[in-house]
Amino acid sequence: MADEMFSAPVHRGMRALNRSLFHRTVPLKAARVFDNKNIFKVRSELEKSKDSLQQDRLGSVYPDPDPERAKSGKKCVLLRPEVANHGTSASDQPNGDGEQHENGKDNQLPHSPTVTELVNQGLIAVIPFDLHLDYSYWTYHDIISAILPEDEQGEIPSGFSQVGHVAHLNLRDEYLKYKHLIAEILIDKNPGVRTVINKIDDVGEANEYRTFKYEVLAGPDDLNVTISEENCTFKFDYSKVYWNSRLNTEHRRLVASFKEGEAVCDVMAGIGPFAVPAGKRNVFVWANDLNPDSYTSLEDAVRRNKVSDYVRPFNEDGRTFIRTATAQLPQTEHKVDIMSRPGRKDPAAKAQILRTLREPKTFQHFVLNLPASALTFLPSFIGLYPPALCKQLPEQFPMPIVHAYCFSTKSDDNVAEGHLICEEISRQLQYEVKPGKVEDGDVKVWDVRDVAPKKRMFCASFRVPEEVAFREV
Repeated sequence: MADEMFSAPVHRGMRALNRSLFHRTVPLKAARVFDNKNIFKVRSELEKSKDSLQQDRLGSVYPDPDPERAKSGKKCVLLRPEVANHGTSASDQPNGDGEQHENGKDNQLPHSPTVTELVNQGLIAVIPFDLHLDYSYWTYHDIISAILPEDEQGEIPSGFSQVGHVAHLNLRDEYLKYKHLIAEILIDKNPGVRTVINKIDDVGEANEYRTFKYEVLAGPDDLNVTISEENCTFKFDYSKVYWNSRLNTEHRRLVASFKEGEAVCDVMAGIGPFAVPAGKRNVFVWANDLNPDSYTSLEDAVRRNKVSDYVRPFNEDGRTFIRTATAQLPQTEHKVDIMSRPGRKDPAAKAQILRTLREPKTFQHFVLNLPASALTFLPSFIGLYPPALCKQLPEQFPMPIVHAYCFSTKSDDNVAEGHLICEEISRQLQYEVKPGKVEDGDVKVWDVRDVAPKKRMFCASFRVPEEVAFREV
């Protein structure tokens, strides 16, 4: 009953949003508190007995419905509908302070011991209260459920990706006729959203930069966004570069596996969601992306987040970059002094060098974040260290760990998928690998996220086999 009383008014088939039609008056009862000093006590007692109104997004304390009492700051506590429906008929009797208590002999009290006791103590009277709800009260789901025809509510569009002020939808065909209505309501119900777009092709379908075609459904056609992730700020044009806010957890997980002073080669770095946070952790990163717009935004992120001592942006082809970066790193002399910071006791103290980090001569990690085709880049690791390059490297150094993102099917345990991914890695490397632990020389297949009903994104991490890295080509 309560759900029905507080539900949004139904307007099936509405195509142009009319907010004024979403208004409802809910008849309730309220505990009129005679003395404001008792408001806390009354509310606490009614909350404890669960007699007060307990409805999402609504409080229980309101101004008294009587205008004169409201002017003097008098309050009342709304009661739950079940209490209200018992009703009261009242005859007023004055109490000692001149107030009119609605507590006559013919008063039919609600069937609640707590309410009855508070009335008998002369603290409250039970009065009618009309609660007025309007469009601002109901959620997006409430409003859209009241608009869509009942036979079209199987999977109400509710999920969206938010990138800065932009909400990015991927509407099913059956909901396209409501697209502008959906977008307007989304903006109304999400204060941080100013623009709503709908994707009209698959990511990467238009070009190799993983961008997509879109249409603006509501708000200005402005996709220049600013976002924050892992205490880093990124500013970019969402229509020209790839970004996925749902990968925040994965970005954090992988960056946490890098150690201070290590060198990472981020082959498809995008605007830097791995590279920039890694730089903040004092990790040396050579970050590359083929998309010129991504490269420009990456450069901006490096400057904006003050990680230029650690992150070097590049704009090259990924397959070539794997080998050229590996060859150029040993020829680079780069170090960073970690300085002390002034303390509270002596803010004028001169900064001291605590330690010095020297960029390694080899990469400890390679990140290949291009799930649709990253595994096809693995042949670039065959013969990664030719004899001429090995002469410039330490006599003994660990093989780098590759973190390659890919798509596969989905199952409850991912066992079959792990074998399929390893089979493809083996084919690309011309060297057999199997699922297992990285420290055992095997491939760790990490479940990242679902991307479709039958499609899942994985991260395959493995140490490059020496037989592959030193193979003559």
